[in-house]
Amino acid sequence: MPDDLQKLQETQIPTNLRLLLVVEEIAKAGTPLKPMQLSAALGLPKPTIHRLLQTAEAEGFLQRDLDGRSYGPGPRLRQIAVHTMSSERLRTGRLAILKAVAEDIGETCNLATPDREGMTYLDRVETKWPLRIQLPIGTQVPFHCTASGKMYLSTLRDSTLEAVLNSRNLEGLTEKTIITSDALRAELAETRKRGYSQDDEEFMLGMTAIAVPVIDSSGRLMATLSVHAPGQRHAVADLTQFLPNLKVAAKKLSDLHST
Repeated sequence: MPDDLQKLQETQIPTNLRLLLVVEEIAKAGTPLKPMQLSAALGLPKPTIHRLLQTAEAEGFLQRDLDGRSYGPGPRLRQIAVHTMSSERLRTGRLAILKAVAEDIGETCNLATPDREGMTYLDRVETKWPLRIQLPIGTQVPFHCTASGKMYLSTLRDSTLEAVLNSRNLEGLTEKTIITSDALRAELAETRKRGYSQDDEEFMLGMTAIAVPVIDSSGRLMATLSVHAPGQRHAVADLTQFLPNLKVAAKKLSDLHST
């Protein structure tokens, strides 16, 4: 971009909006961005972009990705997203959808969102059965051994997935937990093919689960909708009978957050 045109674009963006536009661009991209990409997208000089990124990182709104050069949402920005999704209107509608599908299925249904270290339960409707697994709202569970986490991992680009797998140990929480990267990659490939993920007592002995994606208006995973049950009532294969219910509810949740 010619210097005079770049200067013109820079002067057209009010100073007090620049940081917000940087944060918006990163949130909109859905993947970590490098300063060069932000400079090109916003028409701001690289020194300005670097200064804005340093400010946002220091305040916790952005954080460096695993490569050390790209920037993604930080804890404060992720918390803003959770608060936005938890607004009274959205949460009322979301709980109505969750309650309906949980009653149809007869087992506990969860809505979880991805965070940096795992999946966090945003909403949950418990089964009426006395025998149930207690995982309250706000609980964070691992990516590699839960239905919600594996669904999220299956949507990542290859490079991002490799960075995630290389940055952590795949802890064996039960004898069925997948603990090798190759086995997990194969499981994620199967997840992409069939359109749902599963947890066959990999996170907790005696608990089975399946999950489907909740997609945002840009076609990206916004959250996961899952059902889990004691293995005494449902094996993983049994839970697949509820896939039509989950997919209809996931579509309703997507529509709710797109309006």
